[in-house]
Order: sequence, then structure tokens, then C-alpha cells
Amino acid sequence: MKLSNMDFQRAFGLVLSLLLLCSLTSPTEVSHDGRALLINGMRRVIISGSIHYPRSTAEMWPDLIRKGKEGGLNAIETYVFWNIHEPRRREYNFQGNYDLIRFLKTIQQAGLYAILRIGPYACAEWNYGGFPMWLQQLPGVQLRTDNDVYKNEMQNFTTLIVDKVKKENLLAPQGGPIILTQIENEYGNIMGPYGEAGKKYVQWCANTAESLKVGVPWIMCQQNDAPQPMINTCNGFYCDEFTPNNPNSPKMWTENWTGWFKKWGQKTPHRMAEDVAFSVARFFQTGGTLVNYYMYHGGTNYGRTSGGPFITTSYDYDAPLDEYGNLRQPKWGHLKQLHALLISMEEILTHGDVTTTDLGGGAVATMYTVNGTSACFLSNNNANSEASVTFQGNKYSIPAWSVSILPDCKNVTYNTAIVSAQTSIMENKPNKAESEPEQLEWSWRPENVEDILRGESTGKNVFTATKLLEQKNVTGDVTDYLWYTTSVEINETDPFYSKEMILSVNTTGHILYAFFNGMLVGSGRYGLNLEVPVNVRPERNVIALLSATVGLPNYGAYFELAPTGIVGGPVKLIGNGNQTKDLSANTWIYRIGLNGEDEQIWASIDDSKWLSDSLQVKRGMTWYKTTFKAPLGEEPVVVDLQGLGKGQAWVNGQSLGRYWPAFMPPNDCGGGGGGCDYRGAYKSDRCLDGCDQPTQRWYHVPRSFLKDDQNTLVLFEEMGGNPLQVNFRTVTVGTLCANVNEGSTMELACQGDRPISQIQFASYGDPQGSCKSFKKGTCEADNALAAVQKACVGKTSCSINVSESTLGASKCGDGVSKRLAVEAVC
Repeated sequence: MKLSNMDFQRAFGLVLSLLLLCSLTSPTEVSHDGRALLINGMRRVIISGSIHYPRSTAEMWPDLIRKGKEGGLNAIETYVFWNIHEPRRREYNFQGNYDLIRFLKTIQQAGLYAILRIGPYACAEWNYGGFPMWLQQLPGVQLRTDNDVYKNEMQNFTTLIVDKVKKENLLAPQGGPIILTQIENEYGNIMGPYGEAGKKYVQWCANTAESLKVGVPWIMCQQNDAPQPMINTCNGFYCDEFTPNNPNSPKMWTENWTGWFKKWGQKTPHRMAEDVAFSVARFFQTGGTLVNYYMYHGGTNYGRTSGGPFITTSYDYDAPLDEYGNLRQPKWGHLKQLHALLISMEEILTHGDVTTTDLGGGAVATMYTVNGTSACFLSNNNANSEASVTFQGNKYSIPAWSVSILPDCKNVTYNTAIVSAQTSIMENKPNKAESEPEQLEWSWRPENVEDILRGESTGKNVFTATKLLEQKNVTGDVTDYLWYTTSVEINETDPFYSKEMILSVNTTGHILYAFFNGMLVGSGRYGLNLEVPVNVRPERNVIALLSATVGLPNYGAYFELAPTGIVGGPVKLIGNGNQTKDLSANTWIYRIGLNGEDEQIWASIDDSKWLSDSLQVKRGMTWYKTTFKAPLGEEPVVVDLQGLGKGQAWVNGQSLGRYWPAFMPPNDCGGGGGGCDYRGAYKSDRCLDGCDQPTQRWYHVPRSFLKDDQNTLVLFEEMGGNPLQVNFRTVTVGTLCANVNEGSTMELACQGDRPISQIQFASYGDPQGSCKSFKKGTCEADNALAAVQKACVGKTSCSINVSESTLGASKCGDGVSKRLAVEAVC
């Protein structure tokens, strides 16, 4: 029996998986030399992907990891997030989606290795970089430097994590999946301001790590002065030029940024599949043997976990698996093909003698040779033009900004710029749950702020001070919200008095709402000096200021010292003749959080306080509630929050995170120059879209959050929006496209068990255009459409050999490069 290429790959993958699973259930020795990681004495190529366990759900983990494995990964990487595991000092939480041990065991069960980046500083666009807020409030503490208070806490938590994985036998020498551990994170990028104390801290980190005796190598990313035996590694869009600081350290890439994160009010960044593949191929061409994609699945910043400030709830990151866990095609498939090829070349890449030849014009040939066998890379670093080169007597054309891989140094098996993987266009389909109304029915209730606006707030979260305090220190970051309230007696005889005055508020907060005598008089965002006119009464006047955070800073030297809130002010009234009355030293009443937060409205089953009549829309400081049925099927669920302003959302008591669809990006999608051409060095502003849409409109509702019968959605709307447009959808593949050269295999697949229902276009010859706009070229085979229909319609996936024997004579001349273009509907 003759196996097809696809069957061979599956059989080969199964054998590798069985061998790897066997190695992950028995003690494994992990070491390294200057070439690669050594696992049981064998040099290995490691293809890893970042999946952060709290950015998905425990129920999603097996599927995400399975798709990573099918995409060619042999390892999964994750940070450990200190603030979710130790929210209060010496009180720990490793439950539910925070169950790190379960996540690592799920990786092990899939037959994959694990890379554990303990840190415990993470960055990761995560709130406060992963530090718990109580840490900063310890007397005498200074973070990430040679400070005993901080080091004691860091050592305690790092030891806790190591002890937990040791107890569960999860380290490789115990038969577990963990082959690498990381201490600190990207400290070298920001250590300059810390001076000698920073250098002592790095050495202390190394000593502490070694003392924990994990039995696997420790890494420090972006740390050029990493002390031995720490291995310094590279993070970035490209790491082909990176060289470790010790000849006994292998060249490892801990973060290949597959895209970029989103911020509220900004456009959506993308990184093309061709460029990601180019970066990986160049890295392996130049001696790399471990790459980790950051992110392979970005996921969602549930609750208040997003950092920044202003990082969105979505952490999609344009990763090979999208926010909901769907394959992002063609990125996933294009990289899968590359991974299979690199793994097949493992022996020669990790043992071969290397010869590099400059072919001119930005073209470089690299030959790996071992035992008389050679494999080659031909790269073209020119972003503008194709390279025509002669290598070992053969002529090759290398597209601009691409790498061709020749496993036998003769035939090109893969080129990073030639994409044969399908393109999947995703659709958000309406909720078709039985008897679900077209429009949701809402009840509402106001957030109780009347006492605050009167300057009379009382309760357990209320206190007074005669100065303006820093917000995160006051709240302990248990809420986004802090009320600052004061009153001022003004007489008509006061020299600065006038009926109309200016309220001036200087804030370092992220959002500010200003109320004067019970009326909202102004609002603004991020480090502003708000000046608004107010009508002053010759009596007691109440000023109530609501300051809101939108994720705390997560990066930079001394980032923890960045103030939030109205700390220091000043807050003043400007009156007659620009005379001012400074209120900063007044007696201020502080109210931490919302009344609705105290009541945990999102989890309450008491409906007595909810109003079902006269729905109030476009009203700030308002809670909304509705019920809905879960959409049918197994496809990912999203809720459309178009029409709302800013706030937070919960389904069945589970936080979906912050929403802010009212914050629109600039109406200009051309930014960054160069559009979405993959050629040339990528930057985060290189390829942008979404200029005419809210930064984030759709919010992930994991299936595990939903019940079979009735579900509850609760919203807190702080600035004023209309919930009547809110609806639930499912995310699935709508249209499939592929454009594959002759001699290759076209593979098409819908999502899950959905079949291909229709072939809208198929042409074998020289078809023109791109997905959704294909058209016939100058020549084509008469039977191509019928052949594709027969192979694919009614099937969840299909495979077609692109050749005349399969598709018929193309009637194209000898000088025409033939290919098959298909557009299908799921």
C-alpha cells in the first residue's frame, strides 16, 4: 500500500508522539551544549508555543494544546502569574482556571514538553506585570532590585511554585514535561536605572534559581549579562542575529511575537504569516534550535487582568490560534508545514557542520553537513526584489524577504513567502437557540451614588483624609473605582466668588468623572487636567470625583511607582479674576469601589431591586441584566456589546472583562506605512485594520461559563450606553480559500463537523486575484471545478493533488506557472 504525503505525515507524527509520551513518563535528563538542548543526551529541535492558562479556561486547555500539537509544536510555554495565585499575602489560589498543575498535566497528557517561566515578574500585558498589589505595600520594599523585603517575597513564591511541581513529579528528571525554567523576565531591557543594585539582583536571581535544584536548565531572557549557568535568550520579532553570551549556551528564542496586543482607542495590528515564517526560517538558518511563539494562543484578559494601562480585554495577538481557539488560517497551516520540515531536519540542524556563502544582493546560502548528507537554506533579505542565484550549479529564484529550504540541497521543499495553506474567513453567526427572541429583554437598576453626590457617604469602604491620595494604594487594586468627595462653603462676599466658576482637576488616573452638586459636569481620560464650568451656589457645594483605572502598568523600570488617581491634585475652583481656591488639603471622603460591587450584583439571584419598566438607556452609573439561552452547537460564543459605552460584563457570575466599544480608533487605516505587505522588517504599526470599528466589539463567552437552560448577562455601564443592540453569536469558518502551486497538495477543512457545502470558484491554470475576489486567468482546465466539487462537497475536509492528472489539462503554455485557486463555503 502506498501512503499519501498526508498519511505519511500523520503516521510519522503518531510515532513521534508515542516516543515523546514515553519519554515524558520516565525520568528524563535535560542539559545543553552550545548547539542545542540535550534530552537524554540527544540534541533536540524545540518548537514551542505560548498558551497562558488563565487567559483561557480549564475546559479549553486540552483542545488548545491538541491544536498546538497538530500544528507541529512539541512544547508549550507559559508564565506563572503571581497575583492570581497569591492575591493576599500567604493566601493561595490554584483553583479552576488558575490550576497551574492541571495545565501542566494536560500538556504532559498530550505528549508535549513544557517551558515554565516562573519569573515571578511576567510583564505579559498583564495587570501590574503579575505582581500582587500587597507586595508594593510592604514597608521598605523596592521591586525588582537588591532589596531584602522584595527578595524574600520573590524567593518564597518561586520556591512555592518549584515545590508544587516537584510534588507532582512534573520536572523532566521526575518523568514530567518541564524541560526549562525561567527566573526573572526581560530585566536586561530596563536594568540600567537600577545601577549596581540591579547587577547584584541579577546575580542573586541566578543563585536563588540554582539553589532550587530543579534538575533542568534555567533561562533568563533578554539578559546579556546572565550569570552562568543561566542561559540568556532572545525576545523580539526577529532573533537571527542574536548570539548568547556564552559559547556553551544554545541559541534560543523565547518570544517570537506572532502579532501584537491591542489597546483601547487603537487599531488592530496583524503580522503576516509569510513574515513569521521568514523569521523562524532565518533563525534556524543562523544556528537557532529552540523557538517559542508568543503567542500561539493569546486568549482573553478576563476580569481585571489586562495591564497597560488600556490593554483590551481581548489578547488575541494575531496568534496561530485566535482568541476563541479557532485555527487562524493561513498562519497556523503555513507554520505547521515549516515545523514538520524543521523537525525532519533535526539531526542535521543540531549536528551538522555549517558553511555560509554570500550570494550577493542580500542573498545568503547556508549548508548544514553531517556524515556526507547536506541540507540548505537560501535566504533573500532584500525587501524589494526577487533574487536569482546560482548555488551548487543550480539556478534558484528566491522571492523578496523569504527563505527557501532545501532538505537535500537541491530541491526547494518550502519557501516562507509561498503560502499553500488555506485562508479561513471567520463569521459571527446569530444565536439560533430555540425560542430565543430577536431582542433581549432587559431590567435595570441605578448604581446608588446619591449619598456620595451629597457628600455623606458612609460604610465599611469609606474613610476620610485631608489630602489627595494615590488610588492603587488606597484600593489595593480590588476595584477599578475610587470616589473622592469633598464640600466647600462659599459666600457671596468671598473675593473669588462668581456664579459660574471653573472646576480644575489634575489627575494621573486613567478615567475621571466629575460631579458638582449632584450633576455630571465633565469627564476625560488618562493623565488629564480637566477644567469644566460649574454653577456655584453661595452655600455648601459638593464635589464628587470618580477615578477609574483601566489596567495598571506592567513594564518599565520602576513601573510600580507610576501614580494613579488624583494623588496630589491639585483640585481647585477658579473664580472671579482667575482667583483660585485650592481644595487639595480639604477633608476628602474616600469610597472604595461601587455599591454594586459590594453586593456582587453580577452573582445575586435577588431580583427585587431590578426595574423592568421604563428601561433607561444612555444613562451612566447603571446596571443592566438580561437572560438568554446558550447558542446551539459547540462553536465559540461571543457577545456583541456594540452600542454600549464603557464598563464591565458578567455571564452567570463569571467576569468577561472590561468593555469599551465607545472608544473608537482614528479613522485612518493606512498607518505605519507599507500596509500589509509582508516584505520588510515588521513593526507593530505596520499592518493595521479596524479604523472604522470599536477597538473591541466582540467579547468571548467560554462554553464552560454557560448553562443548558437559562443564562444571565449583567453589565455595569459607567458612562452611558444602549444595551438594546447586545446579542450573542457563534464564531465559525464561513469561507475557505486556497491558492496552491502545481505539484503541491491543496487541503481544505471546515470547523468541527461542519461540511463544505459549496465550491464558489475553482480554476486550475493561471487564476488571478485573491480570496473572495478570484477570477479566471488566460487559461484553465475545463474539469477543475467538477473535480474539486467531487472531492470536497459534503465533506468536513478534503485533499487535492494539484496536477493535470487530477484536474485535467490546463491548456496553458510552457511558460505559465500553473496553480489551483479555490473558494469554498462551509
